[in-house]
Amino acid sequence: MGVDTGGTFTDFVALAGGRLVALKLPSTPRSPERAVLEGLRRLGAGRATRVRHGSTVATNTLLERSGARVALVTTAGFEDLIEIGRQDRPDLYALAPRRAEPLVPASRRVGVSERTGPKGEILEPLGPAGLRKAASETRESRPQAIAIGLLHAYANPAHERRLERALARLGVPVTRSSAVCPEVREYERLSTTVANAYLIPRVASYLTRLSRGTPASLEIVLSHGGTTTPARAAREPVTQLLSGPAGGLKAARDVARACGFERALTLDIGGTSTDCGFVAGELPRRRAREVAGFPIQLPSLDLHTIGAGGGSIAAVDAGGLLHVGPQSAGAVPGPACYGRGGPPTVTDALVVLGRIPGQSMAGGALRLDRRAAARALAALGRRLGGMGALEAAAGVIEVAEFHMAAALRRVSVERGEDPRGAGLVAFGGAGGLHACALAGSLGCAVVLFPRHAGLLSAIGALNGGSRRERSRSVLIEASEETSLGRALDELQAAMLAEFSPSERARVRLERWAEVRYRGQSHELSLPYGPGLEERFHREHARRFGFADRRSGVEVVTVDVRGALPGDELPGGGDSVPTRRLGEPRDTARVHHDGRWLRAPVWQRAALPARFSAPGPGIVAEEGATLWIAPGWTARLHGTGTLVLVRARPARGPR
Repeated sequence: MGVDTGGTFTDFVALAGGRLVALKLPSTPRSPERAVLEGLRRLGAGRATRVRHGSTVATNTLLERSGARVALVTTAGFEDLIEIGRQDRPDLYALAPRRAEPLVPASRRVGVSERTGPKGEILEPLGPAGLRKAASETRESRPQAIAIGLLHAYANPAHERRLERALARLGVPVTRSSAVCPEVREYERLSTTVANAYLIPRVASYLTRLSRGTPASLEIVLSHGGTTTPARAAREPVTQLLSGPAGGLKAARDVARACGFERALTLDIGGTSTDCGFVAGELPRRRAREVAGFPIQLPSLDLHTIGAGGGSIAAVDAGGLLHVGPQSAGAVPGPACYGRGGPPTVTDALVVLGRIPGQSMAGGALRLDRRAAARALAALGRRLGGMGALEAAAGVIEVAEFHMAAALRRVSVERGEDPRGAGLVAFGGAGGLHACALAGSLGCAVVLFPRHAGLLSAIGALNGGSRRERSRSVLIEASEETSLGRALDELQAAMLAEFSPSERARVRLERWAEVRYRGQSHELSLPYGPGLEERFHREHARRFGFADRRSGVEVVTVDVRGALPGDELPGGGDSVPTRRLGEPRDTARVHHDGRWLRAPVWQRAALPARFSAPGPGIVAEEGATLWIAPGWTARLHGTGTLVLVRARPARGPR
């Protein structure tokens, strides 16, 4: 089974007997395990069931700043490093810039007299007196978790290990940087370590309740798309940040490839956020990213996330301007159309405009209150200067789609990638409702709407296969192949130990290196192997226009990845050739470009094998809806993906 917990819905897919079974339930934000356990119970998870689970618990804890009371133990003189940070200015023109408050205030930072050099040499030993002082001062801060981050501990973790043993007697979880992030760049390493300690109590408690509530075998999906055991996930929750969208990116890449597209934009619109990516062959990765204002230096799939989803709240500011998001109505109370007194949202605007037909959502899990949506948009319109509900709804969609298009440009045009030759894979509950407009904005001529689009992140978790990764900084010349090979062999042995003996023979191994010219501050990621230096020169020339063959080439970090083959999903589409070609089950009135249109509504499961229809039209399935705008034609691909092609010539990105 694959499980993806979002802010609004929790998605399930199960592969049993060659058949794919899907389920979508409202999330339970206060106790997220309740929705997960209910779904596993309904799908009959037992001892023989393997569950791969992507979760938002870690991400939401950091965003909400609802984590543990953390004490930080670091090298004396570096206590304020997490507050000083770098000299980066995210907003160049802010007259009074505000940075995120550090997760550990100055009163809970403890300095230890010790020093290790960059090559691992001990410059100042950590003695018994230093250990006693660190334990005493840490105890006084009454922590719920402890973070240990000493200077250059990635090169020699001896002092951190001694501190870990001493501080473990305080009876709270301890995170040391040399275990969770054994890499260079002291500020980023320290920030990652502190974030991990901050997340441990809440995430560990969640995973414990989840494990006790089901007999199934659990694997936890990580930010880089791999998986780990619940025990390790509880120790290293920082590796789960933004893990749910990682599964969706992998599944979207597979959908695009199956339809003949090696280059694809991915658009995942859920209830709370929109996640965008660009795939050109291999899955895009990054070694560091910022989450909630804090740098996290760990490998992750490269996605850009914005607070614009179906539940994003539409509001009017003091100056009379319309804003959409980033605040979300979530699952409780949810949008106004849920009938629980919620605020006006993007989903309500889609209901008023007619793009969401019928009387229910999420396969009948939620009843739609259309009158409540109209009342909420009418009230919003009055605050916008006397607009009606219809005009306000159109404005909400225009603002939301502007932000979504900007996010898609961020991962394509701004990185030198031309979206016009790429397919736009639209998924999540609302991806298909905005896909045509966004594809037109970027010049994409093709939209791909996969089957089970509302559950694609859970499908990515299901068929991703078990994967593990290990990395650490080495700072070794690229020519020193013996030393590099030894470091990679050690990492590989540690990584393979995470697989069972019966699995190790089937693990596919990859070795990677982060490489730079000596003196540079950033690296390029390359597969490790013969000719590394020459391949680095060529890649540097391709990326930046020059190669400096006179400079030394240095390997900063080595990385070993291991993966088991993923599960094969049933092939073909959802189609059953029992209905006459093009015969809709119903029709809906949809407001588009200032006028009302009559659009046929097809049920996805009843589409004929040779289905083809021009817009306007709506395709509904459990958990997702596709709006086929005028000027687009949809046809059913042999894989079950609906392929939308624009009749008009593609425009360039704007």
